[in-house]
Amino acid sequence: MAIKGETLSCSANGTQLDSYLAYDDTVSGPRPGVIIIHEWWGLNDYLRERADQLAGLGYSALALDMYGNGTTASTPDEAGALMTAVLEDMETGTARLNAGHEAFAAHATTDANRVAAIGYCFGGAMVLHMARIGLPLKAVVSFHGSLGSFHKPAAGEVKAEILVCHGAADGFIPEDDITNFHTEMKAAEANYKFVAYEGAVHGFTSREADANGKKYGLPLAYDEKADQQSWQAMRDLFDRVL
Repeated sequence: MAIKGETLSCSANGTQLDSYLAYDDTVSGPRPGVIIIHEWWGLNDYLRERADQLAGLGYSALALDMYGNGTTASTPDEAGALMTAVLEDMETGTARLNAGHEAFAAHATTDANRVAAIGYCFGGAMVLHMARIGLPLKAVVSFHGSLGSFHKPAAGEVKAEILVCHGAADGFIPEDDITNFHTEMKAAEANYKFVAYEGAVHGFTSREADANGKKYGLPLAYDEKADQQSWQAMRDLFDRVL
């Protein structure tokens, strides 16, 4: 196995998206693909590591740059501003998701008919949006992601199978959002599963969550058990649908 990482660039509405593509270079031909969307920090080393992990499992993996030009944040204030700029202009956000998906699907390592997407925090909201607007994905997985909707899908519009991996003690996600998500998914007749991990708070998959939580006074923490269980749930889903 030889994991190769390279930049895959595309553009949306005049903004260049410098994403990170990882795949096993000893394998020839197209294979199932997974798009990964970052936390509010931007496309950093954590997301590249996740892409490398997925490449090691036999997938072509694209860590998508949703902020453009490889922009990342170093403080919560910077991260919040970058994230809010996307959330308040989801027409542009949707264009970036579509552009990334199209560029990835066209890559020689990717089987365009077998693509899924995963996302963390902000990225979780983005992959759920991809499912809601009916992008041709086999599955999406949200890890401690926001659940609010930017598009209410009609019955049958959601094509992807959905897995939500939620921290049961996540103070960032209002109970009303959880209730509304279930209502929305049922009305859309979506194939979805919602898993809440007991005691897990926001950021439970990131080993940097403890340090960031202490440094910035935020309710973040890594939870090894929830991290491992949610990753395995993702793998089980992908083994079945990809």
